[in-house]
Amino acid sequence: MRSRHVAVALVAAAHLLGSPLIVGCGGSESVSPTSPTPLESNTGVAGALIPPAPAPGALDEVFVGAGDIAECGTGDAEATAKLLDQIPGTVFTLGDNVQNAGSDSEYANCFEPTWGRHRSRMLATVGNHDWFGGNGRPYFSYFGASAGPAGAGYYSQTVGAWHVVSLNSEIAAGPGSPQYEWLKADLAAAPEVCAIAMWHRPLFSSGPNDNAAHMRDIWRVLKQYGADLVLSGHNHMYERFAPQDADGVADPRGPREIVVGTGGYPLYRRAHLQANSEVLDTDTWGVLKLTLKSASYTWEFVPVAGKSFRDSGSANCVVRSTN
Repeated sequence: MRSRHVAVALVAAAHLLGSPLIVGCGGSESVSPTSPTPLESNTGVAGALIPPAPAPGALDEVFVGAGDIAECGTGDAEATAKLLDQIPGTVFTLGDNVQNAGSDSEYANCFEPTWGRHRSRMLATVGNHDWFGGNGRPYFSYFGASAGPAGAGYYSQTVGAWHVVSLNSEIAAGPGSPQYEWLKADLAAAPEVCAIAMWHRPLFSSGPNDNAAHMRDIWRVLKQYGADLVLSGHNHMYERFAPQDADGVADPRGPREIVVGTGGYPLYRRAHLQANSEVLDTDTWGVLKLTLKSASYTWEFVPVAGKSFRDSGSANCVVRSTN
């Protein structure tokens, strides 16, 4: 069972900086999947520091989910919810839990009958369509404690032996912003060896929605503290990247980004090929299943019934900095 020791953002909504970003989601045409490249193993790099031993009794934890999930009358959120029915562990979302307006009725009528049956074991992330509903008011009301402090949209939690951070890509994220300064303090205080960050708008993607450049400074902080994975949605496709720095330069000590916008919305086609992209599929709904170990992880993309695309592999955690 996952730990419920939550480290939250102790900020009020009134302190959030920056106006909401309102770039819409575009495109829905799907294409055949590309062929996966050979999978990597043990890609984490150990530095001079020796990682602390995991907490006694720490067990492998399954962490499974996707983004861009439920819209009434289109897509197939029920097909991906059926995958979750068969997979134990903690469920995560990567934003745009509902579409289009982020309204109470969309949560009640589109999300609740599908992914909503797993809400008791869910960690939520806010997306642009969630934020449309009055700076996320229906989102925070629906998810409650699983979305962190109301009005903020960023928080952290321990999952197994890992530190998990959910961030808000709809508000300011640069140096001096409440979110940025909270993240620095949160990572500096976190005792876990391995870390995941998740937010909706990806910094890197081959899809039609632009890269979220305002999250670049966040990426730099994550790399400084040795974060291992960044999970995003927004572009309705699956794409896995090699570890890289905030400027898109391949770096084995940087986080590995995986875009999992495959929760049920109509899928997008590729708009261009982003550097360091290792695997891309634009034709398959599904969920990403992570198995979080004490100092490593495995990943597996699980497709909905009738689809054959899969992606899997493993890597060691990057040693975290104490600076």
